[in-house]
This record gives sequence, C-alpha cells and structure tokens, in this order.
Amino acid sequence: MELNSVILTTGSSVGFFKLVNYGVGKLPIPETAQRNVWKWKNISTSFVHSLLTGVWSVLCFCMHPQMAEDLIETYSVFSHALVSVSIGYFIYDFFDMVINQKISHSWELLFHHVVVITCFGISVLTCRYVGFAVVALLVEINSIFLHLRQVLRMASLAKSTFYRVNSMINLGTYVVFRINTLAWMTRWLVLNRDLIPLISYTIGSVGLAIMTLMNIVLFYRLMRSDFMKSSREKDVRKEKEKEM
Repeated sequence: MELNSVILTTGSSVGFFKLVNYGVGKLPIPETAQRNVWKWKNISTSFVHSLLTGVWSVLCFCMHPQMAEDLIETYSVFSHALVSVSIGYFIYDFFDMVINQKISHSWELLFHHVVVITCFGISVLTCRYVGFAVVALLVEINSIFLHLRQVLRMASLAKSTFYRVNSMINLGTYVVFRINTLAWMTRWLVLNRDLIPLISYTIGSVGLAIMTLMNIVLFYRLMRSDFMKSSREKDVRKEKEKEM
C-alpha cells in the first residue's frame, strides 16, 4: 500500500470510530450509566473496535496462512489495512481521552496508545512486521469480553448470570490471547534478534515490556474484583449464617 492509501485508511478509521461513538450516544443509555455518559460511549466504541479487529486478525491468518511463517516480510493488503484501521482507532481514542478526561486519570492508557501507534506506524510505513502486528491484535479477542465486562458493570448487571459467565470467559481468553500472546511475541523477538534492526528491536522490546507489565497488573485487578471479592463475600455470608 502507498503512503496515500495508508493515510486514507487511517483517516477513514478515525472518522468511522467517531461516527460509532456518536451513534452510541443516540442509543438508549442505562440510567446507571448516565452519570458518566462519556465513559459509556468510550467503552462501547472500544468494544466495537475489539470485535472488529479481533475477528479481522483471525481472518488474516486464515486467508493468508503464509504470513504465520514469515512475520517480517510476508503480508497481504487485507492485513496491512487491518493495522492501519487499528492505528486510526488508537489515534481517535487518544484524543477522545485527552479532550474528555483528566490526564492524571488516563495516563497509563495514553502511554499505551502512543506505544501502539508508534510500533504499528513503523509496520505500515515500512511494510515490514505486519504479521507481527496482526499477532499483537489477537489480544483484541480478549478485549471483546474485557470491554463487555465494563459495559455490564456500568449497567448495574455485575450480579447477573451473564456477567459471571462473561467474567470466566474473560479470564480464560485473557490467559490465552493476552498473556500467552505477549509471551510468544517476546520469545519471537528474542529468537529473531539478528533479523531485526536495532532501532526496531529496541522499540519492540520496550513496547512489549510495558504491555506485559500493564497486563500483569490488570490481571491481578480482574482476579481481585471478580473472583477474590466474591470468595470473600461468600465467607462473610457463611459467618453470618453460623452466628444466626
């Protein structure tokens, strides 16, 4: 893809997610979510991005399996477009957070977005490591359930059966598509060190280190919120029943 096509695809993506965000605002919003309409719209837009790019990343490898054998040079227009579209989303979300939220409340995500935009930008502009970028987007399969979890909590459905089922799927996909994927990417980077220029290797290594640290912290928070908390509540109920 030429530079003009990359700019057009990325720019169109920014516009598309802006329209998605606008459309979400026109749909009925749960009463409990109306206290923070911006957050509801932002998470819902992120959910659409995860659903779109998560499925798209899987299709990339199904339609062009040769890419799995060479993550550096081999790619398709379909996979290249996916990375460009994802860059557009992260650019959109970056400015959405800067404009509507205090930086002190979102600096972690803003930093994450800068890292992703930088790494993906190198990929689409050089037409190298596109397969590696698509592997990174497999993480979005877990993000589907992660964002759905936030939507359900904002809608006051945290005690529903659907929420509990989603929490278990979220935890399972977190391990498979997030932790394992990042570990595999780190291993691949180390094994292919001699094939990657120092600058790209350094940026990739730093980016993966930051992602891994952030995901370990998030995993602990999810465990504590959805599973450890419920266990403590059961213990409290049992103690009350004994007292009665």
